[in-house]
Amino acid sequence: MERLSRECPGVTYDATIKIEHLLKHADMLPLLRDTGCLFITSAVESVDDAVLLKLRKGHTRADFARVVGLCRDAGLALSPTFVPFTPWTTVEGYADLLETLAALDLVEDVTPIQLAIRLLVTAASALLELPEIRDGVQAYDPASLSFPWRHQDARVDDLQRDVMQIVASPDRGSRAEVFGAIAERAGARVAAATARREPPPYMTEAWYCCAEPGPEQVDFV
Repeated sequence: MERLSRECPGVTYDATIKIEHLLKHADMLPLLRDTGCLFITSAVESVDDAVLLKLRKGHTRADFARVVGLCRDAGLALSPTFVPFTPWTTVEGYADLLETLAALDLVEDVTPIQLAIRLLVTAASALLELPEIRDGVQAYDPASLSFPWRHQDARVDDLQRDVMQIVASPDRGSRAEVFGAIAERAGARVAAATARREPPPYMTEAWYCCAEPGPEQVDFV
């Protein structure tokens, strides 16, 4: 990338980097900025340390918050991705996710679909090693290449469906407006987000990593 930036000045790019690696190599962030990196996508997945441990993410809630600051100090936008709906999600925990994003001023940086994603349990998923997953999934569905599952608290599944409808609405509005609608549905205590002078860079196609929706649920990787 150093060579490319020298030979083709003005070329920009994005990178996908784990939270733990951003912490380990924080000294390299200015180099990313100087060679044309506009934003970094990182699979944060959750702000619940217990869930992060089950998903073997290698980072904590505090690590995520620290990386947000490091990227901002380096002049880089962080585009976090999430899997907010899992068998361990609670209504209160989902509201906490929204409140955390608002507190970190990430409302504009999170693609709305990331607030609606439901955990996908595939045939070879290491998640099946966990008893609560293995014993809680339904029969394997070859059409979706996954094991369907329902949350023990029906309110969580209802919330996920409602959030998906908000995100999928053709009249959903700006990211801040979508976030506000989701926060209202979830009962999250967040202040109304104000638009930044310069919106963060992001992919124009946000509907990625999704599976064909079934009649009663939508599963995402």
